[in-house]
Amino acid sequence: MISLKLTDTKSFMNQLLCSEIFDHFLMPEASITKDASFTIDGHIHPSYYSEEALEAEGLLGYTVLPYARLRPVCYQLIRGKYTPVQFRFVLMLSPENTANVLKGSGSSYTIRDISGMFLNIAFRNGQLTMTTGISYTIFSADQTLNREWDLLLQRFLNKHAISYEKL
Repeated sequence: MISLKLTDTKSFMNQLLCSEIFDHFLMPEASITKDASFTIDGHIHPSYYSEEALEAEGLLGYTVLPYARLRPVCYQLIRGKYTPVQFRFVLMLSPENTANVLKGSGSSYTIRDISGMFLNIAFRNGQLTMTTGISYTIFSADQTLNREWDLLLQRFLNKHAISYEKL
């Protein structure tokens, strides 16, 4: 797990809310506090889609909506004349991307050992931070996957010219 301070807030927010850079992540939850507090539960409501609709929408096998679907909602909630008091976005890798990371990590974990690989983005007290995390279904002292996830995130940020400092 690493914590990073994002140093160019305006540029990052533009990338987060107005570009497709983070669209391949899933968004299990978000909270935004402005003049009121808003909470988003990104878990797919089972009675909303038929199985055919899930397949047609590319969501078959997913329990959480892609960030691409929720990004416009987040943008509408955050935009405006005033800066939000705070917000927190929880993003996670899709099952396919989690499997790809596992394959390339050299760790002994399997897809069944991982509940999720997360990226937490938070804005509080004028500071924008990003923290990585992995939720495991088993106990292990092996930190190989944690280190790989941290390195992958830093490469992702560098590739997209997102400036940061380690905390």
